[in-house]
Amino acid sequence: MEHIEPLFGKTPDELKLICSRNGLPAYTASQMADWLYHKRIRNIDGMTNISKRARAALSDICTVGRIPYSDKAVSSDGTVKYLFPVCGNGRYVETVMIPDGERRTVCVSSQAGCRMGCRFCMTGRQGFHGNLTVTEILSQFFEIDGSEGLTNAVFMGMGEPLDNINNVLSAISILTSDWGLAWSPKRITVSTIGVNADNSSGISPLRRLLDECQCHVAISLHNPFHGERLELMPMEKPYPLHKTMETIRQYDFTGQRRISFEYTMFAGINDGKRHADALIRLLRGIECRVNLIRFHRIPGSPLSPPPMEVIEAFRTRLTAAGITATLRASRGEDIMAACGMLSGKKHE
Repeated sequence: MEHIEPLFGKTPDELKLICSRNGLPAYTASQMADWLYHKRIRNIDGMTNISKRARAALSDICTVGRIPYSDKAVSSDGTVKYLFPVCGNGRYVETVMIPDGERRTVCVSSQAGCRMGCRFCMTGRQGFHGNLTVTEILSQFFEIDGSEGLTNAVFMGMGEPLDNINNVLSAISILTSDWGLAWSPKRITVSTIGVNADNSSGISPLRRLLDECQCHVAISLHNPFHGERLELMPMEKPYPLHKTMETIRQYDFTGQRRISFEYTMFAGINDGKRHADALIRLLRGIECRVNLIRFHRIPGSPLSPPPMEVIEAFRTRLTAAGITATLRASRGEDIMAACGMLSGKKHE
């Protein structure tokens, strides 16, 4: 039986190749893109401006291929967490919709599990089970309830986006192109620990992200000291923070594109005066903001969040030094909002 290929997640050029292989006019590709991303069709038969013969030919080898969520949990604060089946191996990833006034932000995953192994992350404990395809990434945007009302997106869910750089950049292209969702790239933030080692192409994934799209970037920092960051984040060894900062300093963030630094706070680990002062030195001269995040407890971890007064004092010290620092509100703790908790429970 011939492989059934998903159309959803393909660019017009990729759709043209499908048309070419099946004797369809090249302009059919732009019609399909319009149905897939503007009209959000779920089946090929619904593409009514394509001939019946062409639709029949496509249906023999293709499907729209959008992946519906399999479960969801709703928090008392309005946050909704969705589970999506991915990778065809019984794995699930999490997608979170966070309402905030008129804003509706979707937090999407890019991998099933993660290779990075951060000590404070439930996703890292699951190990790595595969990169999400473009279809699987985009389904998180299109399949959640009220998807047409989304205003912003963050790639901060399960996985390291730059470890799946090709598919993440392809998904962003579809989100921001006129033939796709036509979102401004300023509505999208990509979070990364800083995958800064050059690959086979000679260009690091971090540099590719900065060169190939204009989305906001968030660096998962969490500790300004090499040895202490290594204890929290084993990938500090191959992807050291100092090299990430060298790259960041080569780009201009004084315009519309924003660079921010995520700093999850752990009691007695990274919440002291010396950490704040080292962070100030590290970020001096960079137009940025620091997002302070109170750690969500996870099962079996000795890590705990600091008292709020400690976090407030840390923020005050950064602010006094001229660094914009915000305290991110915890959302959805009653539905296991920390990345990986709900999907891990589902897999078990």
